[in-house]
Amino acid sequence: MGNSLLNYLNQRMQEDIPQGRGGKGLAGPVITISREVGCNGLVIAHQLANELNKRKLTADWKVLSKEIFYKSAQELQLDPEKIRRMFKKPDTQTFDHILKAFGDKRYKSEAKISNTVREVIRSLAVDGFNIIVGRAGNIIASDIKNALHLRFIAPMEYKVQTIMTNNSLNQNEAIAFIEKVEKERIAFRKMIKADAEQKSHFDLTINRASFTDKQVVDLIIQAMEMKQILVDYKMQVQYY
Repeated sequence: MGNSLLNYLNQRMQEDIPQGRGGKGLAGPVITISREVGCNGLVIAHQLANELNKRKLTADWKVLSKEIFYKSAQELQLDPEKIRRMFKKPDTQTFDHILKAFGDKRYKSEAKISNTVREVIRSLAVDGFNIIVGRAGNIIASDIKNALHLRFIAPMEYKVQTIMTNNSLNQNEAIAFIEKVEKERIAFRKMIKADAEQKSHFDLTINRASFTDKQVVDLIIQAMEMKQILVDYKMQVQYY
């Protein structure tokens, strides 16, 4: 991850006033994308950010997913890849066991890590002009007014074909991959205590098999306009 993004995350976490880059003490705007495995959520997120940034708004939109682990790891002084792997563990006893194996100096409790990750996600949502892919962003940012929460779904055939193409896997391998990643996402939500909260807070659910990538981006921008998530910032998203 580039130094510019790390510096941005560091600066945001040090601020005391919970306001977005639009100022006025407002949180957001933020877009969250929850997706089933095989829906190419990151692909759409980057295409959406590129399209929005063509409009030269007051701040550039950023796509964030794995970057959340890097910032969380910085706050905790742990290896980001270890943090990412730990959140894939469904067993909290195994989680604490692995952490303790680092030694007393580096040990951080499960609660400390979970709270830090939540705080990082919340901070990014409040800061605004971020597209948060996964990471239970729709739940953690559910109370932010200037937010658009999206859910991507698709038939299994579509998801399997996508995974086969993206990862050069055969059909059985793709199905196993989907099952594995879905379990990891459930483990993540459980670790940050998001599994017991509201799970269905979505403004728009899109079947990826029904629309091209460009059409999905068009739909999202239209939904942003209809929900007026940029109005408080005196900005305008133009239609194609």
